[in-house]
Amino acid sequence: MTLIKSISGIRGTIGGGTGDTLNPLDIVKFVTAYATFIKKSKNANLNSSVDNSSSCKIVVGRDARISGEMVKNVVCGTLMGYGFDVVNIGLATTPTTELAVRMSGADGGIIITASHNPRQWNALKLLNKDGEFLNKEEGNEVLRIADAEQFEYADVDHLGKYYEDNSFDQRHIDNVLSLQLVDVQTIKKAGYRVCVDSINSVGGVILPKLLEHLGVSYEILNGDPTGDFAHNPEPLEKNLGGIMERMRSGEFDLGIVVDPDVDRLAFICEDGKMFGEEYTLVSVADYVLANERKKDKNAQLTTVSNLSSTRALRDVTEKYDGKYSAAAVGEVNVTTKMKEVGAVIGGEGNGGVIYPESHYGRDALVGIALFLSSLAQKGCKVSELRGTFPDYQIAKNRIDLTPSTDVDAILKKVKDMYSGKKGVAVNDIDGVKIDFPDRWVHLRKSNTEPIIRVYSEASTMKAADELGKQIMQVVYDMQ
Repeated sequence: MTLIKSISGIRGTIGGGTGDTLNPLDIVKFVTAYATFIKKSKNANLNSSVDNSSSCKIVVGRDARISGEMVKNVVCGTLMGYGFDVVNIGLATTPTTELAVRMSGADGGIIITASHNPRQWNALKLLNKDGEFLNKEEGNEVLRIADAEQFEYADVDHLGKYYEDNSFDQRHIDNVLSLQLVDVQTIKKAGYRVCVDSINSVGGVILPKLLEHLGVSYEILNGDPTGDFAHNPEPLEKNLGGIMERMRSGEFDLGIVVDPDVDRLAFICEDGKMFGEEYTLVSVADYVLANERKKDKNAQLTTVSNLSSTRALRDVTEKYDGKYSAAAVGEVNVTTKMKEVGAVIGGEGNGGVIYPESHYGRDALVGIALFLSSLAQKGCKVSELRGTFPDYQIAKNRIDLTPSTDVDAILKKVKDMYSGKKGVAVNDIDGVKIDFPDRWVHLRKSNTEPIIRVYSEASTMKAADELGKQIMQVVYDMQ
């Protein structure tokens, strides 16, 4: 299994072979490269009269993966060996770690998580001093430093110090409860009972605490944070048969599903049917937009999602006379666009809600609290709420190519074929997206394998799949 290197960090499998898996040597190299980058960045921002030898502080948090303890020890030891102080916050969600960086005034953070990947995977996600992911330029600089391997570690008198701080779960929850649009009292009055699948990771630690603060009774499935996932951890319908069946008992008002690091969020209706991960962001955005419009009828309201997310967010935004903007795929691209246009809310169609009033990062806790606030204020069932939104279906296909295929040339030909056609809009900021009046298709190349991902959306799954296959045939005819 090849070690995957990207601007956001590295990820790979934990194995005993000689291949490029995520082994301790790789961890040391990339953590040192990151530390070198952070030190250079901090020194560049300091006034020349200031002692630039002052120590940096890095927050480290991890999900409950089986390999997490090992990786954490290597990460913390490497940082200390470089002369950095380490604040280990233990088992923590990705958004908790992001907030901890900001709250503690740290110079950066490392999240040890492979997100929705299976149990044998782990990864290092790298944060800046604002608790946000490194941008493309910064990430590439870390990769360059790692390749050069010109490292200088601290001498014995300047090794970093190690601290543990377990306060950030509560501080994260306090942050969520303090949000103006989180209506704790109305949620408590509703008396909700929910079923939660926390996939044997950190969601099982923090979500019960959040729900208790909201006055919500709950049943947790797969709650022990062992990292031995009870099923494929990606929160897609095909993996959620257990909680969907439990919901059909009629005992619960809502089903909640998170991924292992709790930045993705999916809901299940009271009848056991999926709410739709694309509609997590849509439903929360509708609530936020409605309240922002009530507050100021003349405000310019903007939202952002990536190019592969549902058109329903655009429709909902325009319902409130707002403006929707699309970003390239990837959280850092979405947050960059959100800052550029001043978005009141944004995120990704994979269940990622980004609410700037809290912080610029996908956060399932924020999504849960805002969703329950909306549901409680409307006084309706989850399935009824789902019925108030435009209904679209997304088909996901792929085109397998040979390693020698010029993918960029193919995408340019597709772009040229549809550019200038009446009623068709073409966006090429990330692959090629072709927007028809009632449907769209998005083609983008994979960074890790010779394929083109083809996402298409229409009013029915049949129509979406047909559109995707139609464009795929166009590509096949070019080869």
